[in-house]
Amino acid sequence: MNPISLRLLSQHLICPRFNAPHEVVSWMGAMQAQEFRGMRWAVAMRTKKPSAKAFEEDYNAGRIVRTHLLRTTWQMVAGEDLGWILDLCRVPAMRGLHGWMKANGISIPAAEQDAVHRLFSDYLSTHRIAVKSDFTALLEEKGMAMEDHRLSYHIRLAEYSGLLCSGDLFPQKHSYALVADKLPGVLHLPREEALGMLALKYFRSHGPATLEDFVWWSGLNIGDCRQAILSLGSELTEKRWKGLVFYLHRDCRTRGFRSGSVHLLPAYDEYLIGYKSRHVSLHPDHSHRAHNQTGNFWPVILQDGEVVGNWSPFGKEISVTPFPGASLNEEKLEFEKRRYAGFREMDSKAAMHRE
Repeated sequence: MNPISLRLLSQHLICPRFNAPHEVVSWMGAMQAQEFRGMRWAVAMRTKKPSAKAFEEDYNAGRIVRTHLLRTTWQMVAGEDLGWILDLCRVPAMRGLHGWMKANGISIPAAEQDAVHRLFSDYLSTHRIAVKSDFTALLEEKGMAMEDHRLSYHIRLAEYSGLLCSGDLFPQKHSYALVADKLPGVLHLPREEALGMLALKYFRSHGPATLEDFVWWSGLNIGDCRQAILSLGSELTEKRWKGLVFYLHRDCRTRGFRSGSVHLLPAYDEYLIGYKSRHVSLHPDHSHRAHNQTGNFWPVILQDGEVVGNWSPFGKEISVTPFPGASLNEEKLEFEKRRYAGFREMDSKAAMHRE
């Protein structure tokens, strides 16, 4: 078993089969969306022809939704998956959120939360889309002014309650809409079915992966994750590699790996953050160059699926910094730089018309 080549294929980083961005997000189950600009490239690079316009269309139509879900952090999910994924992650996410609130000395009474949620709902019923500054002005107008940190927790609570999700795509800032307006008829599943569906999406798109990988990615407890894996039965096959047990889905792609491939991954890309077993593609000696111990991830360069350097996606020039001892395939690197530069140019032109 070659886990690197299989993961590249499963994640559609090589030989992509999807045309539309929302097909990628649906396939992946959930994609980390911490970095607002980088998330667009994370999706687009997994399509046959990366298109900023196609991403914007899917995002604005609610086919792609960005909100706080797994591990109490930013995720992108397919619009049709929001309801049942939110049902699964709400309890552990709320536990984590309340822990953060307590650590910051913030307590929000139920009456205050209800009042703020009503104001959010009334405002969006009229205006359709809001950014955070709109909520700030609204609360000031209603005599409920509060500091930014407290407002952030109110917004997060509204997301986990199923009230708010992402609105339209703006260049540099996140917007909000009512779930009821953006996603009419949200799908909810029985818990056992939802657990199986989450495991299916994860192992089909991230495999080969371990139980510990799935626990990390989902934010669910190990018992729920074991149950989810068992529910897939013969769909999953166990493979041992370097002392670890990995699961492969029966639909795992095995053909299409091409040596010499180079990828410019954005920060927080699923290829790294989607696993606990990052040593598969990232040598431990270089892990500090890809992420730190507090959860910050940086843009990295892949060559044949191994992390071999860093790059800068947002400067005037696309700069690359290979890790000590790494040698990059310059021809493949230049091709990938042109591919990203073309996408970034489309995204910048589209941004001029968004606000």
